[in-house]
Amino acid sequence: MIAVLDYGIGNLRSAEKALQHVGADAALTADPDVAAAADGVVLPGVGSFGRCMEALRASGLDAVALSALDAGKPFLGICVGMQMLYEGSDESPGVAGLGVLPGTIRLLPAGVKRPQMQWNRLDVRPGAGRWLRSEDGTGEQWVYFVHSYAAPAGPDVVATCDYGGPVTAAVERGPLWATQFHPEKSGAAGLAILRAFAERVSVGDLSGASR
Repeated sequence: MIAVLDYGIGNLRSAEKALQHVGADAALTADPDVAAAADGVVLPGVGSFGRCMEALRASGLDAVALSALDAGKPFLGICVGMQMLYEGSDESPGVAGLGVLPGTIRLLPAGVKRPQMQWNRLDVRPGAGRWLRSEDGTGEQWVYFVHSYAAPAGPDVVATCDYGGPVTAAVERGPLWATQFHPEKSGAAGLAILRAFAERVSVGDLSGASR
């Protein structure tokens, strides 16, 4: 079972429904015990970094997320759910993130419209798992973004998009996948990513994405 963490912020049900659409046994849950027993965990997020972190901690699901990551369970962060994996964000000074990934979330570069609210093409880096590659193997993927802040460059970044320069679009570290874009709003490309995650959970793949 895949637990979609329900900490009361935004339309979290859309991720649940998209996973169910691709055949996953996914359930939106606010119960830490149910989430802790899941085989895979999804952390969605919309809105501000600070509000999401405060709500996640108030729900007790922050501990569930960290335990799942420590246990090496397949884990997917989406949008602000990806940003919360970092140490903090300039959007909410003084609010600590989960600190799983190093660095601070920064405002998109000057000279671009904020938020980025559009479809954009992924530039998938060599070595990224198959979950980010198109069916024809070219890596040509168009996905939907809604954000004003983005994660820093680093060794875990496996895809970027061009928005006033390269912007972090996806990260991968072993069993952890995370996307700045919304796979549940990204048509066939996004559903393929969710299907890959569901398949990974079903086979108990804890070693990282297939190459």
